[in-house]
Amino acid sequence: MTVFDQPYPGSPEAARTTGLDSSPFEGSPEVLDALPPLTEQTRAEAREIIARYPQPRSALLPMLHLVQSYQGYVSPQGLTFCAEELGLTTAEVAAVATFYTMYKRRPTGRHLVSVCTNTLCAVLGGQRIFDALKADLGVGHDETAADGSVTLEHAECLAACDYAPVVTVDYEFYDQQDVESARELVAALRRGEKPLPTRGAPLTDFKGISRQLAGFDQYGDEAAARAAVDHPGNYGPTLAGVRLAEERGEVAPPMPRRTPPELEPDAGEPRATTRPTGRTGETPEKEAGDARVAAADTPAEKAGTARTHPDEGSEYGRGRPQKQPRGGTDTPAGTEPGTSGQGPGDGKA
Repeated sequence: MTVFDQPYPGSPEAARTTGLDSSPFEGSPEVLDALPPLTEQTRAEAREIIARYPQPRSALLPMLHLVQSYQGYVSPQGLTFCAEELGLTTAEVAAVATFYTMYKRRPTGRHLVSVCTNTLCAVLGGQRIFDALKADLGVGHDETAADGSVTLEHAECLAACDYAPVVTVDYEFYDQQDVESARELVAALRRGEKPLPTRGAPLTDFKGISRQLAGFDQYGDEAAARAAVDHPGNYGPTLAGVRLAEERGEVAPPMPRRTPPELEPDAGEPRATTRPTGRTGETPEKEAGDARVAAADTPAEKAGTARTHPDEGSEYGRGRPQKQPRGGTDTPAGTEPGTSGQGPGDGKA
């Protein structure tokens, strides 16, 4: 029995609530025999990905997409492949692949259909859409239709609330759906058609978009790639605010401009920090510290500059550590048992 025969641990409560599960990476002999192999071409592309990063392990996410672009999911073979190329253990690779929902643990259909069932989409009909597609396809969450055409999943959020309810196919958007339009969309996908998304690039398939996410061109030539980037779409809801502002002559207030640090005198330090006046009665270091605290714009900056002030007194938010007498205790004053005001001994006799 291999590690892949056992499910990776997860939360049963989360599985019941979200439909996610802790199932293993599917690797039965029948499934593995039907998978396209990971070839020397795959290995060459993986090494091309690795060369993009200063640390090889940083290439893991796009490499998992590369495996999916060949095999349709992250197979046990794909896990081992990534581990070998990156010098990681299969457990390390599996930990990443089980964390992100875009990495699939069982073979995916030609298209991945995701239905948003988060708050706004659910209120406007997203759950009804998901339930209808489940009934039509005879599958549940993260399951594939018998003909291999479509894998259905519910998504917690597709980041398109202004277009709710939203369905994506291979991560391309089909906006403002209802039960009937979603049913028609999935029926067309099962017939081998590729309806144009509401916005974004023309539809390819799950393996194609996985290749693009790995950082490779999924189109045949440069002209096709450019046409996909420039493809028109319906952006009305997103641009509504911009158009209203134009009609009303409204503009955003100008942002205050700050002098770039490289143009500030003395490398951006407040002038008093490098040219003490000698008129404050303080040492140059303390006068410079005062200036840095005064020049800080935010509470975080102020706290940071206060920590470098020579005094570090209560006036600047932090006290200087007190030296302990020889043979004394390391417990800071006020934190001994019975003096904190929080325990049974609250300091009251």
